Amino acid sequence: YYIEIPNAFRDKAPEEYIRKQTLTNCERFITPELKVLEGRILGAHDKSIQLETHLFDQVRKEVSEQLSRVQATAAAIAQLDVLLSFASVSVANGYNRPLVNLSGKIILKESRHPVVELLLDGAPFVPNDVLLDQDENRVLIITGPNMAGKSTYMRQIALIVLMAQIGCFVPASSAEIGVVDSIFTRVGASDNLSSGQSTFMVEMTEVADILKNATSRSLLILDEIGRGTSTFDGMSIARAVLEYVADKRLLGAKALFATHYHELTELEKLVKGVKNYNIAVKKRGDDITFLRRIVRGGADDSYGIEVAKLAGVPQKVVTRAKQVLKELENGKPVTTAKRPARDEGETGQLALTPPNESEVMERLKKMDVNTLTPIECMNALFRLSELARK
Repeated sequence: YYIEIPNAFRDKAPEEYIRKQTLTNCERFITPELKVLEGRILGAHDKSIQLETHLFDQVRKEVSEQLSRVQATAAAIAQLDVLLSFASVSVANGYNRPLVNLSGKIILKESRHPVVELLLDGAPFVPNDVLLDQDENRVLIITGPNMAGKSTYMRQIALIVLMAQIGCFVPASSAEIGVVDSIFTRVGASDNLSSGQSTFMVEMTEVADILKNATSRSLLILDEIGRGTSTFDGMSIARAVLEYVADKRLLGAKALFATHYHELTELEKLVKGVKNYNIAVKKRGDDITFLRRIVRGGADDSYGIEVAKLAGVPQKVVTRAKQVLKELENGKPVTTAKRPARDEGETGQLALTPPNESEVMERLKKMDVNTLTPIECMNALFRLSELARK
């Protein structure tokens, strides 16, 4: 820090100014007061760090002396936060208080999935009952078509048991939960390329882990065991796992087992504790409606072709699938499909818009709204809406 004076005025500098530096066009001076101020400014940073360190050490010391109180307060706030969250979600979604005991039973009335029911955009969630115990209703085999709700049903039971055991109300009109020591799940299908494991290998590894670690007081959720290999191998593995889980001498755990192997439903007659359930389906012609209701008994059909149709598989593929299915059911060899002749105007290029959308657009272009009555307009709109949904 200095005072700079041009050469033209350097003779007028006060006597108390001390020359510090001479340059070509000016001279620089300091004063005792400026020197003191310079020292204070340059030393302020070091002093601030020293002061911050001193204050931090002081605060840390005071906190460490009250560490037990701070931790107790944090734990109390955390517990209060959890309980308030439980109360808030329970009140908002109509949950009820479960009876938690050591009976080994899981009895739910009108149970719902706590997540799925909130994602239906106002549509009602179909509730279902559950009865699991350690005797006659130990293992439930659940059959039915894809998309009908088997996985949702099993997962909601696992979630309700978990919610009850952590102290939360549950989405059911009533619930009795016998405490389980663990919940094991084998759902979904995925591989592990980084470890060189196929989908089936991952599935079997998880099944092995479950069977090694589960106890008679565990809850098992097993979704379509054996689907990653050939039909007979998969069905054999699924049956062996079911028999192992149901046998009290081997495991005897409570389990929900979803499968498309309808042959497994015969285990209800052969193995004690096994019961068959299925997802109710209403069929009208070639169309099916999922009722989402769990009922006793095994499913009559997987409705795979109908589900494929609902998913938007081209009609030609659906028709061909029905032909193949009929031949297989009759024990006949599957014939090769006849390749239809290509229409003259067909180029083989994919359309930029779906067929139904193109047809809707064509009908709209040909429609003269000015010549239609209000009721004719409504009817035309209804027909176009139906066409667009197909």
